[in-house]
Amino acid sequence: MASSDYATNKAEPNGKAATGSDTPERASWGRPLEFILACLGYAVGLGNVWRFPYLCYRNGGGAFLIPFFLMLLFIGLPLFYLELYIGQYTGIGPLQAFSAISPFFTGLGYCTLVVISIISIYYMIIVSWTLFYTIVSIAGFLDWGSCINDYNTDACYSGDYDNHCRQNNTGAATDLTYYLRECISIGDICVQTGFEPYDGKQCLDGNELIPWYTNVTRILASEEYYNERVLGRGDATWENWGTIQWHLVGCLALSWLIAFFCVIKGVQSAGKVVYFTALFPYVMLTALLIRGVTLEGAVDGVIFYLSPNWSTLLDARVWGDAASQIFYSFGVACGSLVTLASYNKFNNNCHFDAVFVSFTNFLTSVYAGFAIFSVLGFQAQLMGVSVSDVATEGPGLAFVAYPEALLQMPVSRLWSILFFLMLFILGLGSQFAGIEAINTAIVDRWPHLRKNYWRVTAFTCLTCFILGIPMCFSGGVYLFTLLDWNTASWAILLIGMAECVAVSWSYGINRAMKDLKSMGMPLNKVLRFYWRAVWTVIGPVVSLGILIFIFYDWTPPHYEDYKFPLFADLLGWAVGLSTLVLFPVGIGWALYHGYRGKQLFTPTDAWQPANKALIAPRSDSIVTTDSVHQGPYDNVGYIM
Repeated sequence: MASSDYATNKAEPNGKAATGSDTPERASWGRPLEFILACLGYAVGLGNVWRFPYLCYRNGGGAFLIPFFLMLLFIGLPLFYLELYIGQYTGIGPLQAFSAISPFFTGLGYCTLVVISIISIYYMIIVSWTLFYTIVSIAGFLDWGSCINDYNTDACYSGDYDNHCRQNNTGAATDLTYYLRECISIGDICVQTGFEPYDGKQCLDGNELIPWYTNVTRILASEEYYNERVLGRGDATWENWGTIQWHLVGCLALSWLIAFFCVIKGVQSAGKVVYFTALFPYVMLTALLIRGVTLEGAVDGVIFYLSPNWSTLLDARVWGDAASQIFYSFGVACGSLVTLASYNKFNNNCHFDAVFVSFTNFLTSVYAGFAIFSVLGFQAQLMGVSVSDVATEGPGLAFVAYPEALLQMPVSRLWSILFFLMLFILGLGSQFAGIEAINTAIVDRWPHLRKNYWRVTAFTCLTCFILGIPMCFSGGVYLFTLLDWNTASWAILLIGMAECVAVSWSYGINRAMKDLKSMGMPLNKVLRFYWRAVWTVIGPVVSLGILIFIFYDWTPPHYEDYKFPLFADLLGWAVGLSTLVLFPVGIGWALYHGYRGKQLFTPTDAWQPANKALIAPRSDSIVTTDSVHQGPYDNVGYIM
C-alpha cells in the first residue's frame, strides 16, 4: 500500500478500520438496547407459546422445569454467549469468523448459513398461517367453529354445538352432546359403543368406569378448518401434491414484504422495529393471561400444567425434550447470533446480554404456559373432558385447540385478533436475525453491495419467498414437517458441538478468556470456571449425549396419521446432511490450499479484534485475505 493511503486505513478512535470511499463502512446498532431487543425478539418466538407449555405438561409438569433449567445452563446460555463473543470480538459474520478461527473450521460458518436459510424459508410459512388467521379474525370470519362447510365431515363438532345441545336439554338426568351431526345423550353413545351407561358422563365397562368420549371419533371443527380451509390438505400425499392455495401464497408474500421493509436497511432499520416486535407480544400475552385466569376452569388448567411428577426425571426422553426445546427456542448454532453481535461496539457487555436474554427467554416460556393452560382448562370444563384431551403442541395448539377455546370466550373476535397478532409478531421478530444473517454473508463477501443494501435484502426476501411456494400447495405441510423434523433437531446439535470445539480446543480457552477481558468483560473466578467448564467439556458432552438419545429414539417424520413414504424419509435425511456437508468440504478446501498439521488449527490473520488498536503481532498466525477488513494485514495489523 502506498504511504499516502496509510492514514485512511489505520485504526480509528471507535475501534473500526476506515474503508475506502467506494466501500461503505459496516453498520452498527444505534444503542445497546436495540441489540438486546433484537436478540430477545429472535430467541422468544412461537416455540415459547406453542411448544414449551405442552412439553412441560407432558414431561412431569413443574418437574420439567429442572431439566429445562439445567439444559439452559449447560447448553443454551453457553452457546448463546459463545456466539455473541465470536461476532462481537471479530466484527464479522459467521462465514468469515469460523474461517478465521482456523482453516479446519472453514466450512462451519457455511453450515450455519445453510441451516438459517432453510429455517427462514419454512418458518415464514408458519408466520403466513398466523397472518391468515389474523386477517380473518379482523374481518370477523371466525368460521373454525362451524360444521356446515363443504369440507366438514360427519365427525365434526365444536364447543358451540355442544353448548347448543346442553341448552336445549330439558331432561334432568340426561346429558346431551353433539355427535354425528345431531344432539344425542351420552347414555345412548355408551350403548352404541358397546358399553353400559353410568352417570351421564361415563360409560361402564364391566366394573371399570371409562370416559364416554374415548370410544368415539369426533374431530374439532377448528382442526378441519386448519387442515382443509387453511392448508387445503384434502387427499394430498407425497405422490399427489395437490393444488396451490392462493390465499397462503398471498399471506406468504405479504409476510415477506413486511419483513423486507422492517430490515430494508439492516440493523439500522431493524433496530427501530424491534422496540415493537420484541415488547408488544408481552403486552398481548399479559392481556390473554389476565383474561384466561378469570375464566371458569382456569385453575384446573394451571394445576394440570405445573403439577410435578418427579418420577419423570428418571426418563431419558424428558432430558432429550428439554435439550431440544433449548435449541428450538434459543436459535443457537444457526449463525444468527454471531451476525447480530458482529454489529456491536467492541466494548459492549455481551455477557450481560447473553444472561439477560437467556433467563428472560426461560421465564417467558413459563409465563406463556400460564396463559395457554388457563384457557385450555376453561375449554376442557366447557366440553366436559380432561385437560389432557385438549392439550397438544405445535400447530395443533396454535391453530386447533386455542382457537376453539377462543370461540367460547366473551368477545371472541377481540381475543382472536390479539392471539393471532401476537403469534404473527413473535414469528416475524424471529425472522429478522435470519434475514440479516443471509444478507451479512453476502455483503461481507462483496462489501461494495453495502451501498445498495436494500437490493440485497430484496434479493434475500424474494428468493426465500419463491422457495417457500411449494409449501403453499395442498401437500405443502408435509414438506414443512420434513424440513422442521430434520433441520432444527439433530443437525444443529452437531454444529453447536463444533462451535464449542472450535473456540475452546482449536483456538484455545485461555485465548478466549483473554479476548473477553480485552472487550471489557473481566470475569471472577467462579464465572471463569463455569465458562471454561461448559465450553470445553460439559456443553459438547451433553450435546453428544442428547444426539445419541435422539438417534436411539428416532421416529420417521409423519403428519398426524399420515406416514411419509420411504423416499420422503430419505429426502429428509438428505436435507439434514445438507446442513453438514459443507464442513468436510471446508476441510478439503483447507487441505487443497496447503494447510497441514498445526496450521489447520491455527487462527489466521483475519481473526483479530474489531478494535484495531488492540491488534498485536502474533507469531503463530497465518496471513490471509479478509474482505471484510479490507485485505491482507501485515505483522502489526495494518492493511498493506
